[in-house]
Amino acid sequence: MPPHARRTTLATIAREAGVSVATVSKVVNDRSDVAPGTRARVLELLHEHDYLAPVFRHTETAENPTIEVQFNNDLKTYSAEALEGIIDAAAELGASVVISKSAPAPHWARDLVSAGRRALIAVTSMYTAAHVKELTRAGLPLVVLDPLHLPHNRVHSVGATNFAGGLAATEHLLHLGHRRVGYLGGPAMAVCNQARMHGYRAALEAAEAPTPAAYVRHGEFTHRTGLLGAAALLDLDEPPTAFFAGNDEIALGIIEAARSRGLRVPEDLSVVGFDDTLLARMVSPPLTTVRQPLREMGGIALRTALRLANGERVESHHIELATELVVRSSTGPPR
Repeated sequence: MPPHARRTTLATIAREAGVSVATVSKVVNDRSDVAPGTRARVLELLHEHDYLAPVFRHTETAENPTIEVQFNNDLKTYSAEALEGIIDAAAELGASVVISKSAPAPHWARDLVSAGRRALIAVTSMYTAAHVKELTRAGLPLVVLDPLHLPHNRVHSVGATNFAGGLAATEHLLHLGHRRVGYLGGPAMAVCNQARMHGYRAALEAAEAPTPAAYVRHGEFTHRTGLLGAAALLDLDEPPTAFFAGNDEIALGIIEAARSRGLRVPEDLSVVGFDDTLLARMVSPPLTTVRQPLREMGGIALRTALRLANGERVESHHIELATELVVRSSTGPPR
């Protein structure tokens, strides 16, 4: 917290706004009995002075901290499973969780602190260095769960062994006899996508299998990416006989694209996903996929956030949990 934020008091704000301390207190506590013009003036001064209201409200004590969990993208099966891990850990440790889905707005970090948040967990976020700087100035610890980008090497984050997962998925297809293996992934510059793709490439290179540029396509971690990407690759003169997908949703899109062409999975086309969400077990045939321990990752993110909120030292800025290949019915030898 910057020094001037500590020196600022309600009396300072009241004096500059020309109102009583009681009126400023009402604005800070979001009371409704303040004229709109007065409220706007007081809020402007609070932001100018970087004023931070006391972290704990009447209903919150140091033994019951509140952690903000923020999603910047649409909530998916992946998000729900990670969130379960966060909520379970919070219940075990006596913490409260507030969930939001929004892009950071001006003064958002200070507003979170004023609302009583002790730390922020961002799920698959794309925070910039400016966002991280604002959080640091506000004194709000940040933990990123499965980051798409790492804006600063001192950001605390929790992820999985994406490279090892991509390697295991591709080696599985190679061991079945496939030599033409395509990769359909998420955003090209996303950290997790790059690691999975590098694992895929490493396995193919070690096996001296061909890796045509046309066999690799990037998009979003969505069903549509799998549907459109597979359609394009299956129309090649020499299409892949197997696909490694950057997540389970993409894998389901690949399966749908194959069926629309009369191809059977796995008899005509093998598909491996990533994450091992509920979708992988519900699809027909059940999906071979790389298990990312999403619930465990969520629990570690919550525990790390609480340790940082309590001023404890966290030894590692990035924690990776092991992935595991789960073989089901969507993969088999090439026809």
